Amino acid sequence: MGRPPCGFSGYRAKGLPMQVNFVVHIVSMVVFGTAIAAMLPMLADVISGRAEWVAFAVSAAAMGFFGGACILATRGERSKAISLRTAFLLTGLSWFVLPLFAALPFLDLGLSYADAIFEATSGITTTGSTVIQGLDDLPPGILLWRSILQWIGGVGILVMAVVLLPFMRIGGAQLFRTESSDTSDKVEPRWFILMSNILLVYLFLTILCAILYWLLGMNAFDAVCHAMATISTGGYSTHDASFGYFDSRSLQWVATIFMLSGAIPFYVYIKAVRGNARAFISDSQVRALVIFLVVVSVAMAGWLSRHNHVDFGDALTLTFFNITSVVTTTGFASVDYTLWGTGAVGAFLILTFVGGCSGSTSGAIKIYRFQVLTQVISAHIKRLTSPHRVVPTHFNGRPLPDDAAISVLAFLTMFVATIALCTLALTFMDLDLITAYSASVTAITNVGPGLGPVVGPAGNFSSLPDSAKLLLAFAMILGRLEIFTILVIFDRGFWKN
Repeated sequence: MGRPPCGFSGYRAKGLPMQVNFVVHIVSMVVFGTAIAAMLPMLADVISGRAEWVAFAVSAAAMGFFGGACILATRGERSKAISLRTAFLLTGLSWFVLPLFAALPFLDLGLSYADAIFEATSGITTTGSTVIQGLDDLPPGILLWRSILQWIGGVGILVMAVVLLPFMRIGGAQLFRTESSDTSDKVEPRWFILMSNILLVYLFLTILCAILYWLLGMNAFDAVCHAMATISTGGYSTHDASFGYFDSRSLQWVATIFMLSGAIPFYVYIKAVRGNARAFISDSQVRALVIFLVVVSVAMAGWLSRHNHVDFGDALTLTFFNITSVVTTTGFASVDYTLWGTGAVGAFLILTFVGGCSGSTSGAIKIYRFQVLTQVISAHIKRLTSPHRVVPTHFNGRPLPDDAAISVLAFLTMFVATIALCTLALTFMDLDLITAYSASVTAITNVGPGLGPVVGPAGNFSSLPDSAKLLLAFAMILGRLEIFTILVIFDRGFWKN
């Protein structure tokens, strides 16, 4: 399975200290870095002559002071071998602490702290749900801040998906340990070099997307904001009408391509750049995702053209854009697709669960788990009539380890259970069943829009009670960290040395 990346040489060790000071040191660096990022929207407000720059200055100062103080207090804390438990704690704490500080600039809009936490969490987890209304009239700083949070969140997701999850064995992610460390596949064995390369690809795709948006009619500000939201598969827009504001076929097709780009494993890009011309074709996840999107989008276009009498060309644009947006968990919407009919509503609800590829910025269940599940079910059916039959299972041309199959099944079980529990809790907060269920699904899958008039693609989460917003914010993080990353921290044995 290859050696663990640099910094994880002790991941098998037992009884290592939790290295709490080291965890605080790293989390503080993340907070301090976010303070620096807050300078960009502050500058945008200064240039546009908006007084809201003060809110970003104060927020940046608060984040910088806290982050800097904690960095100094824990200076000298280094780790040559991070234990597995430390990796779990570092991952969970980072994603819970950052929204608490990233929420500060939103308070200047008059939002409650619960609303601000919801908005910040939705951005950082690249969910795209929002409680803010009147986006078209907001100062540029706050709009840019929302996009920056999603872009930063996308980077964090890539670090987690490519470096951490395979060695934490979360939800079958151990299948990709060799993908991120095997030099024979022309991917760097040292994780920090790998992540540097991935960050360059991430930045290149963002810039290219922004340039194309600008050339096709967006102003420079909208182009930058939407490019960050597209590549991170986040879905925050600068307009209440989301992508429908632009009413452009060409823009929707460009967005479709780049949403798909964000949902493809980023290590595949590294393979392609290093000379493997067949990297995208040979990866079973990429093939399955593209084929799935094409088949479903063409079928839905045919249904929409016949059922709603829409020109087939227009129907193709609408279905490819909106279906890709939902499947990749981006959350952009060009129209209110719930108005297409009950069949479309049912289809989009199912598509919400799919997700993109592992090693991408996409959320939800992800394609590879469906591939593994299909093989496990097929093998089980064959063994029903031949109990002693040996049925080989493979993934990406390699034998499928038993622990990976078990991890996938455990993840899917907890995924469904978490949605059920979240839905039940929301109904006790006086939400109707459709709103409670679709809000739970969209939060845990990190898609963004739900169903119905309240949280649907034409709706907003602002009318939900604060308790519901905080629960959904927790559900976003739970879904983003693949559930078990958080649940393991609540295990009493986790805290024993």
